[in-house]
Amino acid sequence: MKRFCCLICLFVCSLGHFSCTSEGFRTLGPRKGYLDVKGGKIWYQVLGEGYETPLLMLHGGPGFTSYYLTALADSIAKDRPVIVFDQLGCGRSDKITDTSLMNMQHHVDQVAALLKHLRIKKYDLYGHSFGTMLAMDFYLQYPENIRSVVLASPCMRTQTWIDDAGILMQTLPDSTRITLQAMSKGMKTDSLQLANALTLYYNSFYNRKQPVSLYIDSSQRNQALNVYRHMWGPEEFLATGNLKNYDRTADLPKLKVPVLFTAGQYDAARPATVMYYQSLVPGSSFVEISGAGHSTMTDNIDAEIRAIRQFWRSVQAK
Repeated sequence: MKRFCCLICLFVCSLGHFSCTSEGFRTLGPRKGYLDVKGGKIWYQVLGEGYETPLLMLHGGPGFTSYYLTALADSIAKDRPVIVFDQLGCGRSDKITDTSLMNMQHHVDQVAALLKHLRIKKYDLYGHSFGTMLAMDFYLQYPENIRSVVLASPCMRTQTWIDDAGILMQTLPDSTRITLQAMSKGMKTDSLQLANALTLYYNSFYNRKQPVSLYIDSSQRNQALNVYRHMWGPEEFLATGNLKNYDRTADLPKLKVPVLFTAGQYDAARPATVMYYQSLVPGSSFVEISGAGHSTMTDNIDAEIRAIRQFWRSVQAK
């Protein structure tokens, strides 16, 4: 009987609409499509099949799009279903201008709607950058079916992110640091000098591998700057939006599933800060991705994948 059931499982998986695990069938719905949410339609895609627990990936921004996660998602999808989507306002999802939709709760609601649509019973959660903020807020509201969480280059407190940016600026040439600090204070700066300073800052702590990959380029071209500026601000080191008072450090001990924290060696999410976050979550682990900035999945994808797979092996062993 067990062999017969496994044969049925393999057949159903081959249709491309189901993922199968030791727990039985797991319906994932259509492989690619659009889902109606408040304010418009969000684009989503289910990659891979396999027998392992499905993974839901939450991209950064807010409003940066999931393109830059493509290589990482494709690699992981070799042995498990991977769900990616573009948050409303960016990428392949509908554009928005209604600022009442540009808040954390609406992003949480999008994730909940997608999971309901795909009828997933149990899954792993991966968030990167702003996606870690979304993952944290989503977990606090919907913890029931999450097996594990990866918080990659996390921001758990906006003011700490800004403080860390100030520390990182100290490592740059004086002219660059002074220009960026002047911009942060609203002072007038030479446009060419500012452009050069911003380029050096982002190339040092965000995308160290140059030229950037096609996936990063696609995310940059299709990001929702109106969503980003309303929720965060004009630049990564200057938060003026509705996330400026975001702080979930006190909530980190509420994570009751296995958690992996990662950060690039030169990340805007400074390893020292991420290790502090990790210390607040009992039983969690931390891995530093060597040579990488904030875009660990393009700066050093092999190390990122190794860290995640090793983490999942430990979860499975438990």
